[in-house]
Amino acid sequence: MSLSEQEIIRREKLQKLTDLGIDAFPAAEYKITDSTKSIKQDFQEGKKVVIAGRLMSRRIQGKASFAELQDSEGKIQVYFNRDEICTGEDKTLYNEVYKHLLDIGDIIGVEGELFNTQVGEMTVKVTNFQILTKTLRPLPQPRTDENGVVHDAFNDAELRYRQRYVDLIVNPQVKEIFVKRTKLFNAMRTFFNDAGYFEVETPILQSIPGGAAARPFITHHNALDIPLYLRIANELYLKRLIVGGFDGVYEFSKNFRNEGMDRTHNPEFTAMEIYVAYKDYNWMMDFTEKLLEFCATSVNGASESTFGEHTISWKAPYPRVSMTEAILKYTGFDITGKSEQELFDFAISIGIDVNETMGKGKLIDEIFGEKCEGNFIQPTFITDYPVEMSPLTKKHRTQEGLTERFELMVCGKEIANAYSELNDPIDQRERFEEQLKLAEKGDDEATGFIDEDFLRALEYGMPPTSGLGIGMDRLIMFLTNNPSIQEVLFFPQMRPEKVVPKVELGEDEKVIIEILNSQEEPLELNEVKNRSQLSGKKWDKASKTLTKNNLVKVDKIDDVLWMKLV
Repeated sequence: MSLSEQEIIRREKLQKLTDLGIDAFPAAEYKITDSTKSIKQDFQEGKKVVIAGRLMSRRIQGKASFAELQDSEGKIQVYFNRDEICTGEDKTLYNEVYKHLLDIGDIIGVEGELFNTQVGEMTVKVTNFQILTKTLRPLPQPRTDENGVVHDAFNDAELRYRQRYVDLIVNPQVKEIFVKRTKLFNAMRTFFNDAGYFEVETPILQSIPGGAAARPFITHHNALDIPLYLRIANELYLKRLIVGGFDGVYEFSKNFRNEGMDRTHNPEFTAMEIYVAYKDYNWMMDFTEKLLEFCATSVNGASESTFGEHTISWKAPYPRVSMTEAILKYTGFDITGKSEQELFDFAISIGIDVNETMGKGKLIDEIFGEKCEGNFIQPTFITDYPVEMSPLTKKHRTQEGLTERFELMVCGKEIANAYSELNDPIDQRERFEEQLKLAEKGDDEATGFIDEDFLRALEYGMPPTSGLGIGMDRLIMFLTNNPSIQEVLFFPQMRPEKVVPKVELGEDEKVIIEILNSQEEPLELNEVKNRSQLSGKKWDKASKTLTKNNLVKVDKIDDVLWMKLV
């Protein structure tokens, strides 16, 4: 393992601590009495406290030092004075350990008492401290100048997502996003529980990937010798529970879809689905807008949130627009009664990329997505979807060819999907068979399975039911003003990190590098060899090391060998 100069120094300090008999990774409990937040909320001069956290900065001035300690709730100033800490003749703890063997990022425990500095800053005067964890890798150190400009910020998106642990340390504002995320889940649970509904868990590994139109991840169960799928949705299992006699069930489910990634899609995401017996999609619209107003207020303290240039009002009620009306308004085309060929031709005519694998539902979805979706900024229910788009939804009670379905659009994105659930097993079988035909036609999102067990459950009778699904990741994006889904996931999916081989260069290799660095143009290999003054054996070994690790390149031009840095 190749170490940087800083990493080597820190390991040397670790050894010195060990030599002094100090365990830099102690196992014993460190009993904390206060946090930075509790100290600031209830500050009492002279109060004795015990806190712990990371050393984030320090200013050493001889026998005294001001430093900054960061715990999970914030930062506070701490004051180290040699004679307060080392009351006897032995000053090692301050002179050696604190001044020379501690580093920024180290986790320490501090005992002390509270006081106000002359400028009125709340401070802990340290009477004793203990190393709890020695850090072996230096933290990035963003700093803010007197004009409020941040320098050396840890703001590269890829680095932040790969090293979220560092991001949370040096960018404390990021933590607030995840605090709000948890507040959202808690608020939603409270709303459902107060309504009398029951939280459940359903299988993540499923023998048939059902409940949505999406491409699944597939694996193999060795003991049963069968393929299994990571769930794309939990819908069909929750409906089985409604058949079983529950009046209302909900689940926060991890779902997985083997599809594209972008700013609003991650292959692993969290959805909430709820099913309530004896309700329909009209009731669910009323329920949903009340739910989201409650959640927005719980998360942000108000029923409004900012997203980019928009101020979103989550206050109920929300407008209701049918899909047919939306497409007619923004394209001038009435989809009512149109054939698959007519829809295909129209999509082509307005520049939408479609192909022969797409059925009526997919074509309508593409037209709506391209020409209509982006126009709905404030929360709006898009209702009454064509039957071809909704294989699990009841047919509309009054309008032929439509279903009782809605999606909630916010800032041009869908965040909720709901139905009057299809509970007719004969109709459901026919819908599944239509999906099979689409899958055979080449639609890789159509369901290529018929869930016979689910149909059997429906044959035992499912009461009239309405269901709702909400994309939790996308919802928290809108509530925290984050345009990228990666910002609201602790650990978003990333490509494997490219490992750049670290090469330990010896003195001979460094000599060659130095010669090549002396000018921009390639040098004749013989000239480099002569200037290096290395023996034949040392030259061969050093040059091979450099070329093998792609640090130096040798080219032959007109029978002359040239050497250059890569």
